[in-house]
Amino acid sequence: MDGGHALLIICAPSSMNTFRGSFYLGLPEPDRMSAVQNESWGTRVGLILAMAGNAVGLGNFLRFPVQAVNNGGGAFIIPYLVCFLLMGIPLLWIEWSMGRFGGRNGNHSTPFILDTMTKRAFWKYFGVFGIFTNIAVAAYYCYIESWTMSYVWHSIVGTFDGLSQTQVAAFFTSYVDIGHSTTGIPYEAVVFYVLCLGLNTWILSRGLAGVEKAAKIGMPLLILFGVFLALRGLTLGTTGASEEVPTASAWDGLNFLWTPQFESLSNPKVWLAAAGQIFFTLSVGMGTIHCYAAYVKSKDDIALNAVSAGFTNEFVEVVLGSLIVIPIAAGYLGLDWVKENAGFGMAFQTMPFLFEKWGPFLSAMAGVMWFGLLFFAGITSSLAMGTPWMGFMRDEFGWGRIKGALSFGLIVLVLGLPTVIFFQEGVFDEYDYWAGTVALVVFALAETILFSWVFGIDRGWKELLSGSDLRVPTAYKFIIKYITPLLLLLVFLGALFTPQGNEWTAAFQSLFSGGGWTLDNSSIIKTIANAGLHEQLAAATDPAEMTRLQDRLFYTNFARVILTLTFAGLALLVYVAALRRIQNTTSTAA
Repeated sequence: MDGGHALLIICAPSSMNTFRGSFYLGLPEPDRMSAVQNESWGTRVGLILAMAGNAVGLGNFLRFPVQAVNNGGGAFIIPYLVCFLLMGIPLLWIEWSMGRFGGRNGNHSTPFILDTMTKRAFWKYFGVFGIFTNIAVAAYYCYIESWTMSYVWHSIVGTFDGLSQTQVAAFFTSYVDIGHSTTGIPYEAVVFYVLCLGLNTWILSRGLAGVEKAAKIGMPLLILFGVFLALRGLTLGTTGASEEVPTASAWDGLNFLWTPQFESLSNPKVWLAAAGQIFFTLSVGMGTIHCYAAYVKSKDDIALNAVSAGFTNEFVEVVLGSLIVIPIAAGYLGLDWVKENAGFGMAFQTMPFLFEKWGPFLSAMAGVMWFGLLFFAGITSSLAMGTPWMGFMRDEFGWGRIKGALSFGLIVLVLGLPTVIFFQEGVFDEYDYWAGTVALVVFALAETILFSWVFGIDRGWKELLSGSDLRVPTAYKFIIKYITPLLLLLVFLGALFTPQGNEWTAAFQSLFSGGGWTLDNSSIIKTIANAGLHEQLAAATDPAEMTRLQDRLFYTNFARVILTLTFAGLALLVYVAALRRIQNTTSTAA
């Protein structure tokens, strides 16, 4: 997934059959399970690529390099790898195991996958996060995805030819200002957003076969484009140095990222950043993995498949992701510039300018490859976001693929247009924070507790190893039960009580010396209260600035109302579905 915020984002061969007919809740359990299993993954390779595509997203190329730079380069790598082994891999195994277990019982959406694992009815409402998060994230994630589609077009037609770095950056600013166009396409951002969402909807309407085919095309092209750009980053060296930046060297960027700094092990800030990146890079805590895994066979090797998808994602992120943006930018603009300006916008506001230095043909090709890479990374993730909703509506209300895909596209369009139209007012940021950040942690913590402590680690471990040829180290049984939930709890508490300036050492010193704990405005508690905006409003003296801040406060609360109503609506649907199940069970028994 990825999609990302500062808080902190594969099976045996089986036949691919088209799902025929509607799903009826009134069918006896064996027939109901048989009906939903008609749709399955076509090949092991297809499932691995689809799962890798779900994990490999925009965050691999946009968020990981920035997180690494902002957290000390090599100082970030060790905590990142530790979090991958102690939190990422366990969460993948947990979600694969839960998904297959639920699918074996005829459930293909997180509310009733969770409900299958316990007799406590309230757990299904934690499962609402597995539908809500995907819909809400898709609403703004498809917008970023549409940027990449647009930039592929502009790279081909030569929009960036001869533009300065300032002008390239200004192009992006004008692009997200939907009422202003420098390219002759009225409301260009809306046009490409609708096109992008339409493509997602069409592929989803083809069912798992469509998702699998998209992954088989998109993932190899993504890796091919990534390898080309990574080789360019590796071979750039000092050839990009200029009179303005005579010391520029791509090797400085690589050394900065890959020189370990062991003092990072005692820095809570770096650990939180590393843990957060693992969430986004593996797409855990969203519910998509549950839904993909619900369609596998009961004896498929989910332990091996989860590891395959996880390490494929890590290769793309750690190897390819670290060899493109940072080395190329350092090779032309210098490492100091990168440290000061590293951010999400580099991909769109800086890279086209740097590609122009390669000459007309290579710059166009590099632009197509870079933004094409980002597009394939985005669409393979966004397609996964549609499966929880479609699985839920098919299981509970008998909706077919086309109806499920169209309804998903329509809901995402309605929710997503505010992120496009009011991008500069902060609606996009609110969606990203609450749906793409906080919700992931809450759901991951809940599902880990359910798997290890309610369902039971012994039963969970048996489910994980069922059909497995992979020898899973026994130590992971202890890790999954104790270490992973503890890390998740620390991540959540770290976000809830983020200290002022994100200075953890100073905060603990202040607390133990009686000075108290001052919260940062980025903490969840302060964010709920809009503390930062209220402080800016109180300090503002210019009427225009006050109006701007008041508008942002309005749209911030507007976005939260939309998200809250969406979650409530989905929870109501789950409640109705649960009643239908009870009624159908009663009528069948009678």
